[in-house]
Amino acid sequence: MEIVVSGIRSTGNLHLGNYFGAIRNFVKMQEANHCYFFIADYHSLTTHPTPADLHNSVKTVLVEFLACGLDPEKSTLYIQSDVPAVAELYLLLNMNAYVGELERCTSFKEKIRTMPNNVNAGLLTYPTLMAADIIIHKAHKVPVGKDQEQHLEMTRTFAGRFNRMYDVDYFPEPVAYNFGEELVKIPGLDGGQKMSKSDNENSAIFLADSPEAIRKKVMKAVTDAGPTEPNQPKPQPIENIFQLMQAFSAPDTFSHFSNLYNRCEIRYGDMKKQLAEDIISYTTPFREKMETLANDEAYLGKVARMGAEKARESASRTIREVREIIGFKEM
Repeated sequence: MEIVVSGIRSTGNLHLGNYFGAIRNFVKMQEANHCYFFIADYHSLTTHPTPADLHNSVKTVLVEFLACGLDPEKSTLYIQSDVPAVAELYLLLNMNAYVGELERCTSFKEKIRTMPNNVNAGLLTYPTLMAADIIIHKAHKVPVGKDQEQHLEMTRTFAGRFNRMYDVDYFPEPVAYNFGEELVKIPGLDGGQKMSKSDNENSAIFLADSPEAIRKKVMKAVTDAGPTEPNQPKPQPIENIFQLMQAFSAPDTFSHFSNLYNRCEIRYGDMKKQLAEDIISYTTPFREKMETLANDEAYLGKVARMGAEKARESASRTIREVREIIGFKEM
């Protein structure tokens, strides 16, 4: 059984792109692998959340993980800051991480461009904390998106460097978990090819969105004046609407609106109304389960404590062995 590690940054609210891009596959992964899923609250400190915001965001993600089907009995579901060994391994990896390689990280350069007044050390060393999260459990595989591939490569670099420096074969060099054809990309409502809340929250539909919010967002989705010729190729925003309908509507509904488009008879208002109702039908069970879980503080506390205990057991063993390899000895 392979060890798989993955985290979700604790900035709250999963959207449909998150769910189809990763979370529903996590649910499948836990059946055949030894999985560690964590809420990355240390990582979120680079944006300086208030204590109340941090706590509420962590709770939100925990609730959403559980509502989506992650089972704390089958996998280890924990909060990053509940495992102190992660911070110690982060420190030790930083001693052998070089400024030049960290500065060349694409995500760091992007943060410098977009957040010039908040270029903190946490952003620079983000890849070493991510590496600590992964190799603290000696992971074999990590589910990563395209934007995280460089961080995984750096994790492999840090793991391999540790092994070479201390002449050991201790840390595996983890590889990407390949979802293959099971990975579904959900486009945004703003015409972008990927649903994301980073640029425009109205582009993303969240699992917790109310029916009213979903209708409002979908009706504002970017469209055009309609096709002027039969079987005309679809521009990206229109292709997005059809991709969403293919994902959430019945096949005959999709075929109906495809035929209307190809005959130049499409009415986007009608199509978006139907799409909104189909998305609402899909997300309602998630929203209702989230509402139930959010009010069960006792259960959430039990899940968090159970996950922390299992994660600490694995992480403490690793950090103890790493300290011995490095040469830390009791006097």
